[in-house]
Amino acid sequence: MSGTSEGPAPAVELVRPAVTLSNFTTSSTSSSRAAGGTNLLRAAFAAAPLAMAVVDREGLIAEANESLGTLLGIAPEALTGRAAADLVDLASDTRAWHAYREVLRGRQARLRCTRRLKHPDGHSLWAQVTVAPLPPEGAGSGTQSYGGQGVLLSVADISARRELQARLRHLQMHDPVTRLPNRALFFERLSAALEAESYEQSGTGRIGLCYLDLDGFKAVNDTLGHRVGDRLLAAVAERLTRCAEEAGLARGNPGAVAPLVARLGGDEFALLVEDSTGTDQLADLAESVLKALQLPFDLAGQRVSVSASIGVVERHAAGTTPTGLMQAADTTLYWAKADGKSRWTLFDPERNAHRMTRQALSSTLRPAIERGEFALDYQPLVGMEDGRVHGVEALVRWHHPQFGTLTPNRFIGLAEEDGSIVQLGRWVLATACRQARRWQLERPDEPPIFVSVNVAVRQVWDSDLVADVAEILAETGLPARLLQLELTESAVMGSAGRPLQALQALSDMGVGIAIDDFGTGYSNLAYLSRLPVSVLKLDGSFVRGFMYEGEGVAPNPADEIVVEAMIQLAHRLGLTVTAECVETAAQAARLRRIGCDTGQGWLYSRPVAADRISVLMGGSACRQG
Repeated sequence: MSGTSEGPAPAVELVRPAVTLSNFTTSSTSSSRAAGGTNLLRAAFAAAPLAMAVVDREGLIAEANESLGTLLGIAPEALTGRAAADLVDLASDTRAWHAYREVLRGRQARLRCTRRLKHPDGHSLWAQVTVAPLPPEGAGSGTQSYGGQGVLLSVADISARRELQARLRHLQMHDPVTRLPNRALFFERLSAALEAESYEQSGTGRIGLCYLDLDGFKAVNDTLGHRVGDRLLAAVAERLTRCAEEAGLARGNPGAVAPLVARLGGDEFALLVEDSTGTDQLADLAESVLKALQLPFDLAGQRVSVSASIGVVERHAAGTTPTGLMQAADTTLYWAKADGKSRWTLFDPERNAHRMTRQALSSTLRPAIERGEFALDYQPLVGMEDGRVHGVEALVRWHHPQFGTLTPNRFIGLAEEDGSIVQLGRWVLATACRQARRWQLERPDEPPIFVSVNVAVRQVWDSDLVADVAEILAETGLPARLLQLELTESAVMGSAGRPLQALQALSDMGVGIAIDDFGTGYSNLAYLSRLPVSVLKLDGSFVRGFMYEGEGVAPNPADEIVVEAMIQLAHRLGLTVTAECVETAAQAARLRRIGCDTGQGWLYSRPVAADRISVLMGGSACRQG
């Protein structure tokens, strides 16, 4: 009988010596009773349902019972004199062999291990092998025992138990709907694949993962029911399995393992590629999956079509963790969804770094406000006719301890998403008004300049903006006419209910209302007559069309016609116009010629600190064209 070892290292337990024939005899009984007891014990040993044998100190079988012969497929008398370790495959496992030798020498109390044995008729069985020492010869009596100081070998057939355990493990590790490996088995396999010994000795040392999610699966469940949804999942699993098998065959290596297909939960599946050969292999696999899922599914008379979004990650296994790989795959799957679905997207470290930065900024926004990490710069708003500073726009900057100075486009969107824009906006408004009042007090004999502050639409909805403005103006002493609030065109156009009421109340207080980036959204000048707006700020894209005049390139007359028409209409509605992104003297000259009121841009000044604005106010008129 031959066998192989499987399972954990042999268990070693300290136990009392095994019961032997000599335990049934005592020195006080007569020799006839002792002989009878010995015969009874021999009969019990021979007829015992547990397979047993007495093994001498040399490891040879002294006597075996009928059950052991039946279990091993060898006549009991033929077992005598044979090496016990060979019969139950103890020598193939170094640790088991060493423990067995220690028991034979009396240095270890007992050995217990599991072996897979092969019967002479061809079938295999799982056996639990126990080796325990017999007491010294004649201990407790003067009678003869089997082998004196030998050991007792017992072998129990545990095949049924192992089969039950295997069945239970299969149920535990597989999804009942698709019969694919489930999340637990997937992570078990992934963890094993990322262990150093798995990739250092052979293979490519790389690992790949296609993480996919069905597009629109919820709609199938909601409209056709969960039973059809389960059938769809099972059908998808079949196609994914076929793709994985074809991918394994395509490698042309008989020893190559096909990708593992698993259902991770809901409508999420994963294809794990061990020893991947590069991103091309994963891309081909993802393409084959998309192609396989394009064909409609016929589910008991229901034709259902679905697509999938797939996140693809391929990298060196060294230094990769299961959590890290899954996070990368999950992020890439999100990108595939965001990019339009029904596609695969490859993990991009740079894009991920941007996402991580965005996440880091989002998590530190509110504390940064409390720590005072924000500051304001100001950019002049210059009169096109006199070239003097009429006002300034307050622009917030974040002096981040890790990422340096950040401009609003890096964090305002995040602040609007998490609601911190209300707290930040209130701080900006108070700081800008306080500074504007300071400029007014420093130059009491000069016309005061106004300050323009950007307001997000969420500030109008989530806070009492009117009350905040009134309180700040009262606290700082700044006249309402010296405050202008800027809202984007898309935020103002179509305003109704609370936003419109707030804008009207602010206008009634004397606060100016400006539409920022005008011309990029609705551009509905007629609607402006119903809004309390006083200023239009033309988007810089219109002004940039003037850039080439005076540089040997003929200007596009359409640019000037459009801007001039917008300015004239605004003036007819009683609005003033500010042009953004004025960068050259030629642009300023053309804007002044067509009646633009004020300009803002690098021609006059970049955004600067408050003390630089004081210098500009005290100097001569700003540079004009």
